[in-house]
Amino acid sequence: MQVVFHIDELNKWPLLLSNVKNFLAVEAEAKVEVVAYAEAVTYYVGDEELPEEMIGKVDFVACGNALRAWEIETELLPEHVRVVPSGVVEIIHKQAEGYYYIRP
Repeated sequence: MQVVFHIDELNKWPLLLSNVKNFLAVEAEAKVEVVAYAEAVTYYVGDEELPEEMIGKVDFVACGNALRAWEIETELLPEHVRVVPSGVVEIIHKQAEGYYYIRP
């Protein structure tokens, strides 16, 4: 199973991470990608850290357009966060590849 989680609101990160954790508890072998854009990309450089148990299991992605809009340098991102040119386009590509789409 392949799932792409979409997040664009900063305050939804706790809910999203809970959803991912619960999903992986049932579907441990699934491919999971989290695509953050709009204000949600600021989480990657904030005080909160991504849950350690998800690093390496979940592909965390940041929208390059949103990073520029929020004036976030890619060098400031954690090493496990991948940057794509457009978060929306990334989600569309994942859906075309057969990923299920989840937006908490």
